[in-house]
Amino acid sequence: MILRTSLIALSLSLLTAAPALADGPVAVRAADAETASFEADRRDILAMAGNYRVKFDMRETTSWRADYTPFAEKVSGGNEAVRVIEDTGRKISLQHLLVVEMGEHKMIIKHWRQDWEYEPARVLVYSGPDAWTWEDVPERMRKGRWSQTVYQVDDSPRYGGWGQWTAEGGVRRWRSSWTLRPLARRDAVRGPVYDRYLGINRHSPTPTGWIHWQDNIKQGEIDGKLVPIVQEDVLNTYTRSDAFNFKLADDYWAATKGYWATIRAEWARIGQAKNGIRITEEAEHGTVISRRLLEIAGEIQDGKTTEAKAIATAKALIDQATKAAN
Repeated sequence: MILRTSLIALSLSLLTAAPALADGPVAVRAADAETASFEADRRDILAMAGNYRVKFDMRETTSWRADYTPFAEKVSGGNEAVRVIEDTGRKISLQHLLVVEMGEHKMIIKHWRQDWEYEPARVLVYSGPDAWTWEDVPERMRKGRWSQTVYQVDDSPRYGGWGQWTAEGGVRRWRSSWTLRPLARRDAVRGPVYDRYLGINRHSPTPTGWIHWQDNIKQGEIDGKLVPIVQEDVLNTYTRSDAFNFKLADDYWAATKGYWATIRAEWARIGQAKNGIRITEEAEHGTVISRRLLEIAGEIQDGKTTEAKAIATAKALIDQATKAAN
């Protein structure tokens, strides 16, 4: 009974507390050790770039409610190009481009983006339905750590966290703080009782690529109270492969990268000007303007509009669709 009470108390603390600190402050290191650690971290982040065969394995495992039956596992995959689109030393930005094969036809999906920042003062985090706000990283916890901010297909924010690259048992990994995330499309379209994830993300290089492992508590409001519904394990495996021709992805990016650079800058401007980002999301597409922003990029590639006209239209859409975060 004492053990069960303790576990319940722990679960409730995860639901109500601010994102937990994964560890204490990084121990003081000599300057050469600090530099070596920084460079090792950079190598692991930059090594995520490349051409991959990717497998997405998502499984609801443990129900936290007697009246909830976990969904069956969902396993999918594809061919994904990961490209470095910015590297200033202390900030690295990686763009994912998914190529989906549909019989003889192939379709490009501008997939997620991950931005890494060394010793950040704050991180843009998901704070509840349709809202992202700035979270300060405690000053004593910044040294030696990186934030990872993940963005959706239209470059709107998805979630952010921060943590340290370490090695345990001979395995290098980065582990995040506890992070909130909105529902992914795989869940949003099936009308579940939960409406968000609280999870820890881990990234590790492997001999053949890298993995992204998520440990998620799916949460929802029942009788006006936020409660845990079910536990989920997600393992995304990126295996390097030259068996697939990624020219289609690179051609898309060459044609649209100027447009998307401006879109990234506009989301960043809005986040600063409105003290975060508030925008309505829908199950099928993410933000209510996501589909249109992607269509505009396609129109640039097809020569149906100029980059300048596309940017003007997109910036107006973003400004009109967003509200002050608080």
